[in-house]
Amino acid sequence: MARTEKPGSEAAPKTRLRWWTELPLIVLVYACYSAGRLLVRGDVSDAVDHGLAILDVEKALFLNAEHPLNRLFTREPWIGVPADFWYASLHYLVTPAVLVWLFRSRAVRYRAARTWLMTSTFIGLIGFTLLPTCPPRLLDASYGFVDTMAQYSSYGWWGGAASAPRGMGGMTNQYAAMPSLHVGWALWCGVMLWRHGGTRLSKVAAVVYPLGTTIVVMGTANHYFLDAVAGAAVMGVGLLLTPFVLRTAERVRTRLPARFAPAAATAPASSATASATASASAVDGAGSANVSGGCQTSAGERFPRQREQRFGAGAEPDPAPTDAGDETPAPAR
Repeated sequence: MARTEKPGSEAAPKTRLRWWTELPLIVLVYACYSAGRLLVRGDVSDAVDHGLAILDVEKALFLNAEHPLNRLFTREPWIGVPADFWYASLHYLVTPAVLVWLFRSRAVRYRAARTWLMTSTFIGLIGFTLLPTCPPRLLDASYGFVDTMAQYSSYGWWGGAASAPRGMGGMTNQYAAMPSLHVGWALWCGVMLWRHGGTRLSKVAAVVYPLGTTIVVMGTANHYFLDAVAGAAVMGVGLLLTPFVLRTAERVRTRLPARFAPAAATAPASSATASATASASAVDGAGSANVSGGCQTSAGERFPRQREQRFGAGAEPDPAPTDAGDETPAPAR
């Protein structure tokens, strides 16, 4: 009998997702992200050259959002301090929170969303490796940028060297400015909230969070405007690659168990065949009647509409047409 599926259930994952398998996977990806930033530091002079090249490109394109925002954040602590907290903490909180929310309430869409985020993160690591870039806050003061994280470090847990906790500034790669995954992750969160939120508040948050993050990374002098553009572009490439990554993962998931399945399944199948043969032999040995090519009837079982009649020897009824009514046994089916 053919199985019928409820409308919309065709997108459900073939294997049920478990949090104890998802959590280590996400931790592994974030560990790779952190290790990549730490190990691939790049040459400082090259990183500075790349940062100055980005400024030259923005100047040629008449883009200069970083300087006015940085001056505003430096001059107004009531803006600069919350912005520093935003930069140093929200990407650690909002992104995992959206992942957990999708896992619990939008499980059908979770796998694609998680794969999109992870694929884009690995692309960002390639960017950090190939293009180490000095952020504006680490350029010479003559370029007009102020490190607000260092200026307001007494208000938060971060030190003057980086947005990492005090004493851990040397454990992070400060020249991983291109692309801005702060902006990329915020954009991912915005898309998830817009598509699956379903409330007006979620729609507002979907717009405010990525836009606010873009302003914050420039105002705190941690990223250039083109870094933010590159972060959005990385998410776009990751989105395009997500179907391919999902198909590849599904092939790996199905082919690996298939190598061991035939050997494991042969023995049970042979046992079942032998058991069925033995059962048939036992039934035949007991004298059970085989009717119509293998259909067996138990002792004393009657066909439908058969009446019990006893006739003596030579007293069988005459098979006349008048007698071929209800008394005639039905043929075996």
